[in-house]
Amino acid sequence: MHLNLDIIKTLIDNNSVVIAISQSGETADTLAAIQKANDAGAITLGICNVPGSSVSRETNCGVFTRCGHEVGVASTKAFTAQITILYLLALKLADSKDKMSKNSIKAHLDYDGSIKKMKSVLKKELDIKKIAIKYKKASDFLYLGRGLNFPVALEGALKLKEISYIHAEGYPAAEMKHGPIALVDKDMPNVFIVPKDKTYEKIISNIEEIKSRKGKIIIITDSKDKILKNLANDLIVIPRTNHYMFVVMATIVLQLFAYYIAVSKKLNVDQPRNLAKSVTVE
Repeated sequence: MHLNLDIIKTLIDNNSVVIAISQSGETADTLAAIQKANDAGAITLGICNVPGSSVSRETNCGVFTRCGHEVGVASTKAFTAQITILYLLALKLADSKDKMSKNSIKAHLDYDGSIKKMKSVLKKELDIKKIAIKYKKASDFLYLGRGLNFPVALEGALKLKEISYIHAEGYPAAEMKHGPIALVDKDMPNVFIVPKDKTYEKIISNIEEIKSRKGKIIIITDSKDKILKNLANDLIVIPRTNHYMFVVMATIVLQLFAYYIAVSKKLNVDQPRNLAKSVTVE
């Protein structure tokens, strides 16, 4: 039986807000979704890097990431800018609905402090490079995170695949026993994203599972606990911050890690094979 998708009702109506995210502002699937949302009467908001692009014209309102021309197909700085804007947007909504105190919001908006922490992450570039070179011959990677850091694991795995041509899989650490753990052996690097938050004790248990199977363990954390030093083959410690800002800083570490693996393999990090900067057809 042929199913007419046009008659299927969506959950979106005139009480909905649809946020469209696109670096180029020309991605076909994103534009189709915006049109659908507009037809349903929803408010559409675009987060985009290109003024005058289709996304900026078709949405009701929006925010430009203003991160400059994105040369690399892998869109590293665009992605980091996008998650930062989503973070700020969430704070704005929390403020407007009185869900957070003014002092709490002010602490999140400590721009000088955040920039200082970002710079300290970038100062670890040579350490990240040394670790990356150690693993450049690996054929598979597993990236693991819990909660907010599962999407960070996905981003880390994606960047590695895109520019180094190494197979990598991002997975929720809580679910690793449902498949990925079967792949773990002494030759497989496992990247764990480990903030010192409510997920900490549980992800330690996940790391111990991998350790018992002889997997190589790379940890990105804001904790200086000795237990992590004992478990990790390689440890990257970033400054303590709130768990939202941790996401941004951990993302930068993973982007640098992928970059240096690709560079060590003498690959073109800006123009990876087979990839398109903007997918303009469905």
